[in-house]
Amino acid sequence: MSTAALVIVLSVFNGLEDLLRGMYTSFDPELKIELKKGKSFEVDETMIQRLQTVVGVEVITEVIEDYAYVRYRDADIVVTLKGVSENFLSQHRLDNSMVKGKLILSKNEIDYAVVGQGVQHALSLSVEENIHPLQVFYIKNLKSSGLDPSQLYSRRVIQPGGVFSIEKNYDDNFIFVPLHFAQDLLNYGNKRTSLEIKTTGKLPLKETQAGIAKVLGSDFSVLSNQEQHADLYRILKIEKFFMFFAISLLSLVISINIYFSLMMLVLDKKKDISVLFAMGSTRSLVRNIFLFEGAMIAFAGTFAGLLLGAFICWLQDSFGLVGMGMESAIISSYPVKMEVTDFVLTSFVMVIITIIVSFYPARLAIRSYSLESL
Repeated sequence: MSTAALVIVLSVFNGLEDLLRGMYTSFDPELKIELKKGKSFEVDETMIQRLQTVVGVEVITEVIEDYAYVRYRDADIVVTLKGVSENFLSQHRLDNSMVKGKLILSKNEIDYAVVGQGVQHALSLSVEENIHPLQVFYIKNLKSSGLDPSQLYSRRVIQPGGVFSIEKNYDDNFIFVPLHFAQDLLNYGNKRTSLEIKTTGKLPLKETQAGIAKVLGSDFSVLSNQEQHADLYRILKIEKFFMFFAISLLSLVISINIYFSLMMLVLDKKKDISVLFAMGSTRSLVRNIFLFEGAMIAFAGTFAGLLLGAFICWLQDSFGLVGMGMESAIISSYPVKMEVTDFVLTSFVMVIITIIVSFYPARLAIRSYSLESL
């Protein structure tokens, strides 16, 4: 049972990691270029052309991202405003996440905003009618003095175009707008907070990442999707390791049953052991007999546990036996993903533990004969 439990737990952690990776991939870019020190950096045509020469680069999206205050009718909230260049649509990251309206940033010289579903609910925002625009405010300088409060902020209006839904944290905070809209509102000029890269997929991602880093130099960070959420993935791996360690210790405790079974077998077979020695058997042969007995128990139990664990994981993946227990969860049941490496590692640990606990009874079998012979 401990073998099955270990397989199930590791598969659940694999499923959670796979779920997070898929969720973040649909929102975050394959590669993201940021300044190591500082919030924004100058981007010109020369820089874009140099990046386009890197093998594997397909789409380069310019991004301006900052906090803004938005108002729709009588409701208002603070959001993360993300201005993106028009080729953002070529990355197709939000195509399957749209729940209302259209994925559109600009049409017929009219700018549109694509908002998260949580933002839409907070503002009671409608994308079907165009009577009420979305008002966006950005605080310019709180220290500036003057009698005119309008000097403290800039204000622009934009038409709601579509609503996306990916994950609560994104849905409640993000609004996508055209790059020139954010550029004008935030007064960024040629500065950008990041560049987002879509690759051709013909080369390994690390090769393209290394090529971009070489072109840009040491002042910039080129982050893969996993590196953009390094802390989260690190926590998940640490939890997986400690869970594996805890269940392995539990397996060690459970294996004490095997230890006592072999001890009873040694006591029961004292006469048979004496007969074997009388027939000329060596100490190593008798010891190996009991070690082989422990190995048989280990292999049989491990194999049965692996089959049971794999079967339960298959049931969970196919029918969702155990739910998440939260109405707001992204998925209804715990995800599972079986990996060969987990089965190999589990088998190795279980067999080693069982052989270790079999070693002392095997030695006792030899010692008991030695004491009798005296």
